[in-house]
Amino acid sequence: MSIPPKQIGWSQKANLLWEISRQLDITLNAMRIQVISITSTTTTSSSTTTTTTTTSVPEACMETPVTIGTQTWAKCNLNVSTFRNGDVIPQVTDPAVWASLTTPAWCYLNNDPANGPIYGKLYNGYAVNDPRGLAPVGQHIPTNAEWTILSTFLGGESVAGGKLKEIGSTYWDAPNTNATNESGFSARGGAFRVDSTGAFFGAHYLGLFWTSTPSTYRLMSSFSPILETYSGVANTYGFSVRCLID
Repeated sequence: MSIPPKQIGWSQKANLLWEISRQLDITLNAMRIQVISITSTTTTSSSTTTTTTTTSVPEACMETPVTIGTQTWAKCNLNVSTFRNGDVIPQVTDPAVWASLTTPAWCYLNNDPANGPIYGKLYNGYAVNDPRGLAPVGQHIPTNAEWTILSTFLGGESVAGGKLKEIGSTYWDAPNTNATNESGFSARGGAFRVDSTGAFFGAHYLGLFWTSTPSTYRLMSSFSPILETYSGVANTYGFSVRCLID
């Protein structure tokens, strides 16, 4: 469904109809789901019984995008399991396998599907840089320069992290320094996956976001208001992704 741009000078009724259409478009996109099949086997002396339970985990962000300065950002971390062309991205749970990858992969924080709607998925750098496109149609993974546009609008990197983080201690450890979320970005401490061991680290303590600039990411923490920049990182790390709306 394609929604035309909102026009200056429209009547109140036209503006209302446009908003209804936009909300419907968001809802339809959110109906795309990932189906996870969990199989357990029980063996008795006379037979083996296999039970399959199907759980639906929403992949699309159902929150209305947030405009910050000249940019419009998705309100949730990316949570897709396919590239833009429909090719499946492998889910890798085994830590040793993750650490040795040279191809795209994703995982949930702590390999727990319940974390998908809360923190999105963690992707390795191979998935982020794949030419098939990790971001959904109409979105893109921001460059490091685009993150800088965001931080500059919020007053600079020294304070931008606080203005991007969700307040309170639900998604961040105390003290969650200077968290105001005045931007509406609602960043959460979704942790990361270590490249050398495949272990998870930093839940509620760190939030790390890939940029599309090679080997570069942004970091927020519970103990600082700074939006930090790091480069030279290996593609075997697993970080979150937050997309910009085109």
